[in-house]
Amino acid sequence: MKYFWIQLVLIVGSVSMALVFIRTWSQAKNRAWKRIAFSLFVVVNVYAVLRPTDVTWLAHQLGVGRGTDLVLYVMVLAMGFLTLNTFLRFRSLEKKITDLARTVAINEGMRHNDERLSAEPGAEAVVKADADSDSVKA
Repeated sequence: MKYFWIQLVLIVGSVSMALVFIRTWSQAKNRAWKRIAFSLFVVVNVYAVLRPTDVTWLAHQLGVGRGTDLVLYVMVLAMGFLTLNTFLRFRSLEKKITDLARTVAINEGMRHNDERLSAEPGAEAVVKADADSDSVKA
């Protein structure tokens, strides 16, 4: 009962994160392995909050002094993973936006050239003359 309030706050925070994640569960961008990893993270987080002595025991088994140090090391690794994942996602989106901008620019340029060429006063006469010469040859 000594740590009830902090445990309650931490568990409510974990469950809130899980609910936000589950609310966007149906979005295609959330891959299955990310869902599984996040669900596992929430379960381990709730367990660690309820049984902090088990985290300290595990830390000692792994050669880490305290359970809080072990949690810190795991969080540093998780933050590195999230940073790398975000960087790769942004790089992919930037490439897609660049390809899209190039495609739009090329299409707009072609449309502009078509409009400009068809609007020139002598362009229709040249096309008409070519058509007349073809009909004369036939």
